[in-house]
Amino acid sequence: MNLEDLNALESGLSEYGLSLSDKQKNQFVTYGSMLQEWNQKMNLTAITDSEEIAVKHFLDSLTGIRLVDFSKVETLIDLGTGAGFPGIPLKIMFPEMKVTLADSLNKRINFLNSVIEQLELNIVTAVHGRAEDLARKPEYREQFDVCASRAVANLATLSEYCIPFVKNKGCFLSYKGPDADWEIREAKNAIERMGGRFENSDHFTLPPYQDERVLVLIRKEKPTPKKYPRQAGTPAKKPIQ
Repeated sequence: MNLEDLNALESGLSEYGLSLSDKQKNQFVTYGSMLQEWNQKMNLTAITDSEEIAVKHFLDSLTGIRLVDFSKVETLIDLGTGAGFPGIPLKIMFPEMKVTLADSLNKRINFLNSVIEQLELNIVTAVHGRAEDLARKPEYREQFDVCASRAVANLATLSEYCIPFVKNKGCFLSYKGPDADWEIREAKNAIERMGGRFENSDHFTLPPYQDERVLVLIRKEKPTPKKYPRQAGTPAKKPIQ
């Protein structure tokens, strides 16, 4: 990856009134190059073209600014972060934010720690563990202004994973595909049971590929009951109806 590959990213960000400093450009190029290099020995992403990485990973991660003002967010947890999306692009763009990257696969954590070191990112931690287990630890439960997730799971399951991490009045931001409206209806009970309330959704296309995207914002209104999340594996096998 090189600086020219970031043109579509910069164009997309300009629509939100944002621009990249030279340092941020270099961080994105280094990140993209590391993703391509590590992906040859472990499965991090099916997207390997430099320009597509810049749009479908970097810009896509940053579209969360459509619903959340990350310049005012102090603490973020990215659950099921995989290769670091959306957490690392958001951290590059908003360097003052304290970010926790959580994933259940240790090999991904090794990659993330390498990225954190190479990009010289401060106040970022990569944590190995399942959401159901981490959410029961006092250092994580209801400790974050925002929980963001691009993880592939239905919204009812994701709500049980994510909402327990969010502080009262904080939010869960879910990055979804075009079927989100159906998922929102199906997840209504799960969201409410976790202490959340559906607040907003935003449908848009990701230029220049015109991929359909939906952001879903859920507001935390009261503490999550202690019995949630259920034990590891249950939220995925038996989503709350």
